[in-house]
Amino acid sequence: MEIPYTIKARPDTGLFNAKLGIWLFLASEVMLFGALFSSYILLRIGSVEWPHHVLDVPLATVNTAVLITSSITMVMSWASLMMKDFKKYRLYMGATVLLGFGFLIIKYFEYTHHFHSGELPSHSTFFAIYFTMTGLHGLHVIGGMIVNSYFWGPGSKMWKTEPERFTNRIEVAGLYWHFVDLVWIFLFPVLYLL
Repeated sequence: MEIPYTIKARPDTGLFNAKLGIWLFLASEVMLFGALFSSYILLRIGSVEWPHHVLDVPLATVNTAVLITSSITMVMSWASLMMKDFKKYRLYMGATVLLGFGFLIIKYFEYTHHFHSGELPSHSTFFAIYFTMTGLHGLHVIGGMIVNSYFWGPGSKMWKTEPERFTNRIEVAGLYWHFVDLVWIFLFPVLYLL
């Protein structure tokens, strides 16, 4: 028995099941990060000193460019499948995963600098919220990389048997990845620039 609406859109929403599911999941993620951003604003308003100047803005700018580039490669991987070009899909999806690793490596060096400087979450309210927000974002990056790596590797077997369903799955993974990038686009100015 086949599950309905895995390839074709539902008549009531115009979305296939997985796309509807990811939008519901992303709505819950918006609430999670929305609560963290609200907490940040309340803590910032109530603080006399806010030591955001200790963050490495040029390094974070490079990290922002890396993550935005990964969003482009994610779109290109999906577009390659739409054009039935599996080799290009593998190239772009591999680049997406590698760019995710690049983001995490840069974040590792940034964290290491703070740890060696004694700037731990217990150091100040700023570092507590900084590590909470960027750490949770980093976990989301890791989750997206695991899914994308699976679809690059063993999960890509579905392309041979159900290419349309596989393309739908990449679109859903892309929506999640774009959400992760969008969160960083908000985190970067809020934590590093304001």
